Amino acid sequence: MDLATIIGLAGGTLLLLIGSSGGSLSALLGFFDISSIFITFGGSLAAMLINFPLDRFMRGLKSVRWALFAHTYAPEEIINTLVRYSEKARREGLLALEEEIESSSDGFLKKGIQLVVDGTDPELVKNILEIEIGFMEERHNENKAFWEAWGGLAPSFGLIGTVIGLIKMLGRLDDPSSIGPAMAVALLTTLYGAVMGYMVFNPIGAKLGIRTAEEVMIRQVMIEGILSVQAGENPRIVEEKLKSFLPPAKRVHVRRERPEGVSVNV
Repeated sequence: MDLATIIGLAGGTLLLLIGSSGGSLSALLGFFDISSIFITFGGSLAAMLINFPLDRFMRGLKSVRWALFAHTYAPEEIINTLVRYSEKARREGLLALEEEIESSSDGFLKKGIQLVVDGTDPELVKNILEIEIGFMEERHNENKAFWEAWGGLAPSFGLIGTVIGLIKMLGRLDDPSSIGPAMAVALLTTLYGAVMGYMVFNPIGAKLGIRTAEEVMIRQVMIEGILSVQAGENPRIVEEKLKSFLPPAKRVHVRRERPEGVSVNV
């Protein structure tokens, strides 16, 4: 679970509730209006269904799990694994890696090493893996665009709710008792739309963009390492090359001491 996302959502909600209510439950209830929820959330949800085909809409909704439950990559361990592959390939040949990748849980790395073991041309290996990265990035960007679109629609429907509330208010100026409820709808829809757009939907889209950038970087490390293994480069050169992808603070964890026979699988 990504604690930053959970803390941000929970903390932001709590601070908004405290700030709007001043600690009073009765004041807090004044910020709840079912009509405003229907207009803002329901209206933006309907617009999203119009905007996206149903299959893309469902994929977009499901992508929220990548913001809440992160698949944490450890680039140091991946580099250690690739260096170990390089050592084994130099000692026993590329075919020896076929046994190694059986224990790998990363399909991308497994696919790349299998291409190498099968004797695929290095340029073709690179092209195949880069195409896969490109389509992965495109799929992830579609999910990011989904949340960004919702983040733009929610405040817009808040504005629509404000217009509706003002129309209701102006149509009943002869009835002073109706002015308050109508003004509440007018203002609360704007509030709901802004909160949904700027505290929930747009931040989720931004988080998915960060996740994509992290995964693309990891895949690029894998491609560089796979090609180095195929080229039979010195393991120490492979290590230094792949370490250049990492910030200095993380480079010290590459090739750290570990008991003999213990390997790091990805």
